[in-house]
Amino acid sequence: MTRRNLNEVIRLSDEQKKQIAGEIKAFYLDVRGEEIGLIEEQQIIELFCEHMAPIIYNKALDAVMRWSKEQLGNLESDYYLLYKNSR
Repeated sequence: MTRRNLNEVIRLSDEQKKQIAGEIKAFYLDVRGEEIGLIEEQQIIELFCEHMAPIIYNKALDAVMRWSKEQLGNLESDYYLLYKNSR
């Protein structure tokens, strides 16, 4: 499998990358008792962006689709509630 450029998968601002890198570094130190360097931080960010971001993105799209369908169903119900009795 060829590695894709991080920016092709998900775009993170420099501030977001810095924040995530800090969280990764803290995780490794707190949970594993290991210190990792900048290269390792960046590799982990790239790995997650490449493999996890598309899955999370698609799940978010699915949630939006479910919400949209629900809202359209509500709209249709509301529409028919506006009908006047013509008898």
